[in-house]
Amino acid sequence: MTREIRITPSILNADFTDLGSEIRRISEVSDLVHLDVMDNIFVPNFTFSFEAASKIVSDSVLPVDAHLMVMNCDQIGPQFAEIGCSSVTIHSEATTNISSTLRTIRSLGSRAGLAIKPGTDIDDYASFADEVDMFLIMTVEPGFGGQSFMEPMLQKISRTRSIIGNRPIWLQVDGGISLKTIEQAAQAGADTFVAGSAVFSAEDPASMVTALRKLAESVL
Repeated sequence: MTREIRITPSILNADFTDLGSEIRRISEVSDLVHLDVMDNIFVPNFTFSFEAASKIVSDSVLPVDAHLMVMNCDQIGPQFAEIGCSSVTIHSEATTNISSTLRTIRSLGSRAGLAIKPGTDIDDYASFADEVDMFLIMTVEPGFGGQSFMEPMLQKISRTRSIIGNRPIWLQVDGGISLKTIEQAAQAGADTFVAGSAVFSAEDPASMVTALRKLAESVL
């Protein structure tokens, strides 16, 4: 199967006071916008309430890729599908009934993703390969933006690509993606890239998205 590269900039490092303008800056060159939702329980940080996230989703000119770093994903995951997120990713470590939650998210019209933290073994969740639309491999510990890419995760990305095989499942990586790391991640098998600080700290965020895409596509 031919892989298609997708760049999904995270607004975690954008200007929260004017997110509409920030998203429009990268709307012509990005596939989706990545919404990091943190509850200060599952991870030691808080980003958006459900009400604030709902407004971002409704106002966004790009489809929203919601990454739920929260407890009780069984309940919260479907809620984000209901408000119109294009993709909803739940964490394996915060979901009681993964299969049921993935099915519900799909039934509500969203793509269903399953994320794992750096210390979680992907082989423990390989059985869900026929139930997901995307696996998300965290290449930093979730909770904060601006962290360095964890190179030992390259092996996990490669293993996940093997698990996916010929299935039309996206393989997303999140954490430390930059001009220095995106080629490594793509070579390991990733095709969907979350980039936060690399994009929104750049003088021209749209040009940075284009540069990242070009580097990722160069290894395919």
